[in-house]
Amino acid sequence: MTDAPIRDRHILVVDDEERMVRFIRLNLEHDGFRVSEAFNGTQAIEKVRNNLPDLVLLDVMMPDIDGFEVLKIIREVSQVPVIMLTAKGEEDDRVRGLELGADDYITKPFSPRELTSRVRAVLRRTESAAGQTHGLIEVDDRLKLDFDRREVWVDGKLVQLRPTEYRLLYHLVQNAGWVVTHDQLLAKVWGYEYRDEPHYVRLYINYLRKKLEEDPSNPKYILTERGVGYRFVDFRRQKNPESEGSAQS
Repeated sequence: MTDAPIRDRHILVVDDEERMVRFIRLNLEHDGFRVSEAFNGTQAIEKVRNNLPDLVLLDVMMPDIDGFEVLKIIREVSQVPVIMLTAKGEEDDRVRGLELGADDYITKPFSPRELTSRVRAVLRRTESAAGQTHGLIEVDDRLKLDFDRREVWVDGKLVQLRPTEYRLLYHLVQNAGWVVTHDQLLAKVWGYEYRDEPHYVRLYINYLRKKLEEDPSNPKYILTERGVGYRFVDFRRQKNPESEGSAQS
C-alpha cells in the first residue's frame, strides 16, 4: 500500500496539553492527514463514536479519565487503531497499553518524523489486515457507499442519512457477512451506556431499510438474525460466484 491513500486519513489527537496537540496537528496536517482534537477522555470517547476516526493518538496522563481507562472504553465500542502517547518510558506502561488493545506506543518527546512514520505503519498494518471500507464501495448495481465522503447512493441518487443512521450503517458494513449483536451495535453507535436499550437498534434499522432497500419488508442488504442482531450482506463474497449463498450466520 502506498502513502497516497493513507495521507487523507482522519486522525483524532487526544491530549490535555494544548501545545502538544498543536504540535501534533501541524505535523500531521503537513503530511496530508485530517486531524480532529480532544482534550480529555470524555471528549475522546464521544469523538470516536461520532466522528469515526481512522486512528487515535491517545495520551496516557489526562485529568479526568486516564488514557488506559479511555482505551478500555474505546475498545468496547470500536476497533479503531490506537497509538498511546506518554512521557513515561517504563516497560510496564508499554505492556499495559498493548494488553488493553493499543496498536503501538510512542514515548514523549518524539520527532515529527517518528510520529508520522508510526501513524503510517499502523494504518498500513490495520487496513491491509482488515481490507476495510475506504473509497467507493459498490455493494451492487443499486447501492454505492463512500465513507470517506460520507455519501450513500441508491439508484444513482444521493440519499441523506442522519448521523446515527450513518454510524449504524458504517458499523454494519465494516462487519459485512458477520452478525453484529444488538449489544455491540448499541455500544458502537449510541455508546456503552445504552446497552440496555435494544429498541434504538430496531428503530434505526427500520429507518435505514426504508432509505436503502427496494422492499423494506423483504430486505436484501440488512438482514435480521433473530434473537441475536443484524448482518449486512456479504457483498465481497457475492462477487465470487463460488461463494454465493454461503454467507456467515
